[in-house]
Amino acid sequence: MTPPPGAPWELPRFRVLLDGTDWASLATACGTGESLPAALALLTSPDPLVRESALRDALGPVTHQNTVYGATVPVALCVAALLGHPAVTAGDAGRGGGVRTGPDHPVLVRLLSWLGETALDADDECVAVGERLYGAGFLDEYEELRAFRDARPALFSAVRPLLGHDHADVRDAALFAAVPLVEHPLLAPHRAALAVHARRLLATSDDRRHRDLVLDALRAWGHDTGGLENASDIAAREHRARLAAARASWKGGYSEEPPF
Repeated sequence: MTPPPGAPWELPRFRVLLDGTDWASLATACGTGESLPAALALLTSPDPLVRESALRDALGPVTHQNTVYGATVPVALCVAALLGHPAVTAGDAGRGGGVRTGPDHPVLVRLLSWLGETALDADDECVAVGERLYGAGFLDEYEELRAFRDARPALFSAVRPLLGHDHADVRDAALFAAVPLVEHPLLAPHRAALAVHARRLLATSDDRRHRDLVLDALRAWGHDTGGLENASDIAAREHRARLAAARASWKGGYSEEPPF
């Protein structure tokens, strides 16, 4: 896909992305992206059941084993372009005459969560691991991963307005997506504002994944998290530290790293 003109954080309109991408030429986990534009278009359906089904068809082919595929970046840009679409932002509370037990904005939350998970698969830690395993040229050779990392400012531009959403599930999902995106150097000035959102999440949410992510981010940004952790946070941090130490010391029964 040809990068959009203008500033690197400029996000093209959804229809421009959908119609201007050669989907059939892009790899996915199960072939090419030929079926993706139809699935992505159905995410704007007024029927929440159709949108729910479209989520699987649009995101599933580019979600497998923490891999960034050729189709991942255009799908991510389309997802970002849809975050403000009325069919996605309207919410599903009370629709269909039933009582909802999940989020009021399930599709919006799922899209944000997918962006966050994909951004984590392309973060600095993943690059560092790749360089340790495959050498310093890892990122140069992994064109798809590099393309996603280059697109982070454009993706963040769509996520940022949702950090102040009225619903906590949307705010928290937006923060989950924003934190790995702001590793991009151009987005460093936004980290101070995200720290405020992170403190709010820690005061209101007990989601283990969200809490671990924002606590790690705050520490990486130079904040003291001592007064922000609860007993569960401390236990989770210590457990992760023990696992990391065990992985570092265990070499599969070899006294040295095996030669493969």
